[in-house]
Amino acid sequence: MTAPLPIGDFRFIALDVETGCGDSASICQVGLACVRVDHTIETWSTLVDPQMPFAPFNIDLHGIGPYKVRHAPNFAGIWPDLLPLLARHPLVQHSRFDEHAINAACRAHGLPRPKLAWNNSVTIARAAWPELKGKGGHGLGNLKTVLNLDFRHHDAEEDARAAAQVVLRAEQHLGASAAEIAPVLAPFQLSLPL
Repeated sequence: MTAPLPIGDFRFIALDVETGCGDSASICQVGLACVRVDHTIETWSTLVDPQMPFAPFNIDLHGIGPYKVRHAPNFAGIWPDLLPLLARHPLVQHSRFDEHAINAACRAHGLPRPKLAWNNSVTIARAAWPELKGKGGHGLGNLKTVLNLDFRHHDAEEDARAAAQVVLRAEQHLGASAAEIAPVLAPFQLSLPL
């Protein structure tokens, strides 16, 4: 691990990954945004050696290539430290990609599939801003503009922070707690029914 993981109890943790190629298991960066009860956000990220070739498209998208992960641990090297933190908190992802990537990386490394409480900030954004459907949608790129969020897209730590901010802004916009918007997040949980 490059930096110590955040410690303590959080309302929820937003998680984002970047991948090195079209294979979902090719995680090359993991980012977390840990949201405390007072809405402060503590972020964390690490590079990961996906142990497979990088695709030029992915390198162009996020700027991570073989040279950047040369001394980074592989997924199996970081997962035992990450899992206890993630398993005891509700997780937020922006779309279902991150959950699929984590599960694929676990399979690729012979690790058991984790039992994690996933929530989707896209679903939460749709509940808060239904008017965006057909007008740029609920992706992070459009929400960045509409909500005036300040983050570097396609950096796992930054995207995780943005997903956390989307949830917090949705709560503010709707005048509801995340637990009301997404009952799985209560009291430390969030998830809208699909």
